[in-house]
Amino acid sequence: MKIRGMFAPISTPFNSDEEINYGKLKENLSKWGKTGLAGVVVLGSNGEFVSLTHEEKVKMIAFTRENISEDKLVIAGTGCESTKETIELTKEASKAGADASLVINPTYFKGSLTREVLEAHYRKVADSSPLPVMIYNMPGNSGINLGAPLITSLSFHENIAGVKDSSGNIVQISSVINDSPGDFSVFAGSGSYLLPTLLMGGAGATMAVANVVPDYCVKIEDLYKKGQIDEAVKMQLGLLKLNAAVTSGFGIPGMKYALDRVGYYGGPLRLPLLPPSEDQKKEIDKLIESIEATRWC
Repeated sequence: MKIRGMFAPISTPFNSDEEINYGKLKENLSKWGKTGLAGVVVLGSNGEFVSLTHEEKVKMIAFTRENISEDKLVIAGTGCESTKETIELTKEASKAGADASLVINPTYFKGSLTREVLEAHYRKVADSSPLPVMIYNMPGNSGINLGAPLITSLSFHENIAGVKDSSGNIVQISSVINDSPGDFSVFAGSGSYLLPTLLMGGAGATMAVANVVPDYCVKIEDLYKKGQIDEAVKMQLGLLKLNAAVTSGFGIPGMKYALDRVGYYGGPLRLPLLPPSEDQKKEIDKLIESIEATRWC
């Protein structure tokens, strides 16, 4: 099965004591479950996965699967620093009900993470995984761009189902689409290049902004499918500033504030992340109003 559609990489809701608020997570999942999203990604960058314990990660996956509509796919972020731990978490994610895994590359030993090392890592994970594996290319956070040659090589592995590419390099994304098998899913990793990725033959997207305006993102995909490209372009352009605010602009703090503003629960962050400033909040307020976000949340 080829993985397609719009996905929200969901946030992890915390109480003021930084413990996970599962009640608010359930409420958020119920709302996302009623949108046109194809599914959600749990334990992505926006889920503050690097700040969670192993036990919290497994519980988050299971809870998400149990509390979102059965028709929605659940992709679980299972990338860890060692190949061994990545395999272990991926197997636990499968038992917890995930439909696929999203695996970011190791980052700590950057000087030794050559293409050969990274390829061996992904192949070992895919060989051992009970779930289809999606590669997560996130150079902004990991400091490593996997690159089209490596991703394309891995795309021919029978258990590597796709890639979420957050590099922002549409030439790289297009090259992977062109050179990979037809059943390999290439996803935009940001709403800023959602439509360009679809136009080049991409299968979908996983975008922080889809947490805030999920059906706005789905509408862009629908217009593309119907051939209404001018309308899709207009909506894509209208998404750019809000997308930037909840990603490169104000990051996860901005995204969580935006969630609070449109009727979801964003709530506190887990340290070391801090909430946005008052000026940042005002800017996000204006951007939300500018695209009538409440129509699309």
